[in-house]
Amino acid sequence: QCSFNSKTVLGRWLVHQHIELLILQHWPLLFCLRFQSEKETGDRNFAIGYYMKEKKCFPPRADMIDALDFYFQLCSIEVTCESGSIIAATLANGGICPITGEHVLSAEAVRNTLSLMHSCGMYDFSGQMAFHVGLPAKSGVSGAVLLVIPNVMGVMCWSPPLDRVGNSVRGIHFCQELVSLFNFHNYDNLRHFVKKQDPRRQDGDDRNKSVFNLMFAAYSGDVSALRRFALSSMDMDLQDYDSRTALHIAAAEGHIDVVKFLTETCKVDPFVVDRWGNLPVDDALQFGHDEVVKVLKDYQQVYRQQEVQQHTEGGHLPKLDNIEGMV
Repeated sequence: QCSFNSKTVLGRWLVHQHIELLILQHWPLLFCLRFQSEKETGDRNFAIGYYMKEKKCFPPRADMIDALDFYFQLCSIEVTCESGSIIAATLANGGICPITGEHVLSAEAVRNTLSLMHSCGMYDFSGQMAFHVGLPAKSGVSGAVLLVIPNVMGVMCWSPPLDRVGNSVRGIHFCQELVSLFNFHNYDNLRHFVKKQDPRRQDGDDRNKSVFNLMFAAYSGDVSALRRFALSSMDMDLQDYDSRTALHIAAAEGHIDVVKFLTETCKVDPFVVDRWGNLPVDDALQFGHDEVVKVLKDYQQVYRQQEVQQHTEGGHLPKLDNIEGMV
């Protein structure tokens, strides 16, 4: 359950059309009895709602009773740390669920939600949270804290002991410790702050690991691993020391599913030449993978046509334009 203030009511209405999509199928459960109890004992909430309505705080054509009912429903939803972290990660990932790849929230809805979380998500502690932690978060009197690190990850922690304003003591301590170790605070200097770690910054070793993981997944035919790499914005055209790409490896091994994923979904370049002057289709021919050869030759024609079209229009080839295709 969550306590109530005027920003919460208005914020709930703003994300009314979008937040339902975050209630991911079988994880959160809505309990009708709890909703009924919330509604029957929400006198102060109704009083504040009518006061806001009289002051014209709601947008035109907004139904205050519907907004309150929706708020009471949200207060009656049960989530686990796992499902809560998926919700947080979806917000961190621009509205795209990192587990399924489904685009469940618009960019505008994510921006509005994170803005509200940053300004009033931690009750009366919101100002101090913004100052010391600098990240959007939402707490509940159950002891849960949902923390969003945009473009990095989402976190859901649960520890029931609360402070005087209804926030988890250990949850807030965790958030403070996190930003003391990593430069996740909104106003940490990303270029010159050397005392904190930045997991978003890749060095040479990280690139080598990425190349190794990508090549090994292509060699072993692990489409699931390749899908994870693509969803994490890895460059699927990475080359090893022989200038070979994952498409070279998959073609040589005859992994037709990997070849289709790299070409149809990731739209990698089929004309990369390795140190021996071979294209991926040449490797497939050399090792007698006829089905792979056909797929690659068809894709080469499509890729060349798109290349000519994009060159004519002055654009560039789309990468991962259909993220649902990975699922």
